[in-house]
Amino acid sequence: MNDRYDAGYGGDPENQYELVGYDEYGRPVYQQVQPQQQAPRQQYDPYAQQGYGYDPYATGTQNPVPPYDPYAAGDTGQQAPTPSYDPYGDGSGAGQGTGPGTAYDPYGQAATSGRQQRVTEQTAYIPQQGGPTGQAPQTAPAGRPAAGAGDDDERQYHTAQFAFVEEPDGDSEDVIDWLNFTENRTERREEAKRRARSRLVALVVVLALVAVGGVGWLWYAGKLPGLSDPESKKGTSIAASAQNRDVIVVHLHNTAKGGTSTALLVDNTTTDRGTTVLIPNSLNLTADDGTTTTLAKSVDDDGSSGTVDALDTVLGTDIEGTWRLDTPYLQNLVDLVGNIDLDTNTAVPDPAAKKKGQAPLVSKGKDQTLSGKMAVAYATYRAPGESQDAQLERFGQVMQGVLRKLSSDPTAATTTVQTLAQILDPSLTDKDLGTFLAKLADLAKGGDYRTTLLPVQQDGTLSAAASASVVKDVLGGKAKSPDKDAAVSVSVQNATGTKDNTEKARVVLLNGGFTFLDGGTPSGTQTTSKVVYADAGDKANAAEVAKTLGLPAGAVTKGTVSSSADVAVILGRDYKPSSGS
Repeated sequence: MNDRYDAGYGGDPENQYELVGYDEYGRPVYQQVQPQQQAPRQQYDPYAQQGYGYDPYATGTQNPVPPYDPYAAGDTGQQAPTPSYDPYGDGSGAGQGTGPGTAYDPYGQAATSGRQQRVTEQTAYIPQQGGPTGQAPQTAPAGRPAAGAGDDDERQYHTAQFAFVEEPDGDSEDVIDWLNFTENRTERREEAKRRARSRLVALVVVLALVAVGGVGWLWYAGKLPGLSDPESKKGTSIAASAQNRDVIVVHLHNTAKGGTSTALLVDNTTTDRGTTVLIPNSLNLTADDGTTTTLAKSVDDDGSSGTVDALDTVLGTDIEGTWRLDTPYLQNLVDLVGNIDLDTNTAVPDPAAKKKGQAPLVSKGKDQTLSGKMAVAYATYRAPGESQDAQLERFGQVMQGVLRKLSSDPTAATTTVQTLAQILDPSLTDKDLGTFLAKLADLAKGGDYRTTLLPVQQDGTLSAAASASVVKDVLGGKAKSPDKDAAVSVSVQNATGTKDNTEKARVVLLNGGFTFLDGGTPSGTQTTSKVVYADAGDKANAAEVAKTLGLPAGAVTKGTVSSSADVAVILGRDYKPSSGS
């Protein structure tokens, strides 16, 4: 705030100033008045009655106001008296009189002007600021206290005396920009935190739903550890004997080398699980005439109907039909489904190989792809010294591989069966077989299918404890092996060096009323044959066995015999099958 300079204080004619305008900050700018001699002139004042030029504090008649000439234009040396400007409105110009040249007093005080001497014109400046260069600063007129002196009560300030200067601040916009940037960055951080929290919550919810769904599926599938039975997926409250099963028997006939392999295909419609049950040829069965025979002999002699009845009696099952599958048809079946993939447990040499050391027909390893020819060779292969159980397991692998590739659609599966052009057993039509295989194929693709081996003892019988997991849980039956005392069991080892002698001895013993047990093939040959018994009560039985096989009586000797057989026979090179009776 700047104090204005009182140009008319004291009425000094030499120090008369007039307002010429305002500077860029709104402060008044003054110029010293040059007194001139000029006749007073009167002009018409339309606002004389009210408003401009009206002095509310004057008494009497007011003189006309001369025109305002801020730049003193038309100066001829004579000029109308210029009224003094009294910014304080205290009448300090009194004593000059109110002549005809009295001007408008904005503060309501009469201002007078007399004849003044002409003085040199000076440059206008702002009061209480430095004057023009080279001049001393202006001071207050004589008799007037300097600015700021005296009591504040004697000075009366008016609105027009103040000038409010608003200086621009160049840094204000930068500060605003910085505040906006800081605020935006903080908001972005908060938004990122909110998004991270939302994503974390969503992830936890998804994981929880997946966990609950997985546990529920495991419970429904019967695969939850500690709470499920591996043999059942549903219907666990139903007893095994009360569960519904569809069963057929399949006999694989090796038309090239002879022999058969038997398996039961089981569809448990109660638990929705499928199983292939492999049955060793050494299983004892009861023939139609009441004698004891083996599964292999029953298939060869009694055919399908007699074997089915014997199996139902021993296993307590209800077999619905028989599927005779010769090796050429198995080869065609594998080719029709587009080959099979399985993990082979041994390398199978090529039967057509003319030289030793050639590459095997089937390699050992995981995920081996087998064609029809390779599948037949693998399913029927039995390495030297191996038991039939090893060969049966390979047959079971091939059957499960075929089911995984067979169509689950009953119509398509039936078409595949019809394409084989087999002559089926009258008890099983091609439509029935196709529909049955389609159901098993669906279970095999879904992982609800397995292959298991029926445990048979060396004497061909079934122990209740060993076979409970298969006969009772899988087949839903009860083991009923023939009385082992009904016939003398004979274990035969072939050390003659001729593989066919085993089968010939088996036929001779079975015809003689004995139970045949395959004792395998030793690693080397033996010159003479032996007939061994362990108990003294079996000495007569041993002598009868030697006679049946055409061996001399001196071949009978006492020794060690396996617990599953009554008499053990080791055939040497002196054995002559044709000499048997």
